[in-house]
Amino acid sequence: MARVVVDVVMKPEILDPQGQAILGALGRLGIEGVRGVRQGKHFELDVDESVSEETLHRLADTLLANPVIEDFSIHR
Repeated sequence: MARVVVDVVMKPEILDPQGQAILGALGRLGIEGVRGVRQGKHFELDVDESVSEETLHRLADTLLANPVIEDFSIHR
């Protein structure tokens, strides 16, 4: 069994209103120095060792992320 992590975030050119809200809240809390926030999704999958990178890519690209507006990264 292997642990696979898939992180999904909005593409840089797509407005991230949740990230902007977090950034605004940091300022109200007196936290300085953070210049940008991108909010995303984090998935942890337990998979058999036999699951290929191609299968993981297809899973992320079709089920976990919207490839039109989101990017993803896979870490085994």
